[in-house]
Amino acid sequence: METVIVTGALGRSGRWIADRLADEYDVVAVDLDHPGFEVDARENLDFRAADLTNMGEVADLVADIDPDAVVHWAAIPSPTRNAGSRVFETNVQSTYNVLVAAARADARIVWASSESAYGFAFAEEKPLPDFLPITEDHPLRPEDPYGTAKVAGEEVSKMVTRKYGVSTCAIRPSWIQYPGEYNCRDIAESGDLAGGAGNCWSYVDVRDVAGLVAAALETPVDGHEAVHAAAAENYLGRPTADAVEAFWGELPQECTLDGEESALATTKAELLFDWEPAHSWREAVDEDVPEPTLWE
Repeated sequence: METVIVTGALGRSGRWIADRLADEYDVVAVDLDHPGFEVDARENLDFRAADLTNMGEVADLVADIDPDAVVHWAAIPSPTRNAGSRVFETNVQSTYNVLVAAARADARIVWASSESAYGFAFAEEKPLPDFLPITEDHPLRPEDPYGTAKVAGEEVSKMVTRKYGVSTCAIRPSWIQYPGEYNCRDIAESGDLAGGAGNCWSYVDVRDVAGLVAAALETPVDGHEAVHAAAAENYLGRPTADAVEAFWGELPQECTLDGEESALATTKAELLFDWEPAHSWREAVDEDVPEPTLWE
């Protein structure tokens, strides 16, 4: 059985990824803190603590484990809860350290970029996308430290592919939602389009994110690729183009959105990995699904 390191594995979405992968791999869950030697981890799962901004710790950890693959999911997940310099420095340094160490170990790499790389989510004035639906070749124009760190991370990802010849896949998730806890619906029910205009009211279920990570590990890309993780439709329950026009007063010249179709296209992930989102807010908003238990 192959060994996979998952960084940020004790985080909100990271634990879903670690749990999903532990069905198929020996998973080493890495985070800032260890849950304790007394815990009884689920099958195929072990824990390590490391400061990912410290290259010595990262290199030591990766060399010791010698993984077949690395899923880098650790990050400060927003520019609004920490000083901008901390968000940028932490996320860029940790991404550089993990991806370089993984590449030197000849491990294939899947990691978390973000839809925030486009610059819509945290812009003071929400820009209208150049075209809709947004594909992965849309220009990246962030004006915040989180999105900018993701752009820098994607350049690191390309660099390690060029230098070491490893497979790197950057996943750009939309706003991640959890079964029974679909916070995006609060915006829909409020009727305030401004609350979700930063990603044109797109979202993705955490289970679909975990599924895409698993698919990307199973079918490594040739070189470097970036792919979206998004649900098939918006969370408003109305045509996406109508909402775009209502908020911005216009549509981009190139707009082929059909009905409630997501503003983030997932065609590339389907072509590369035979992956499609399986979950919709209509069912998931009331689902009673417990969070994964990585240990007892």
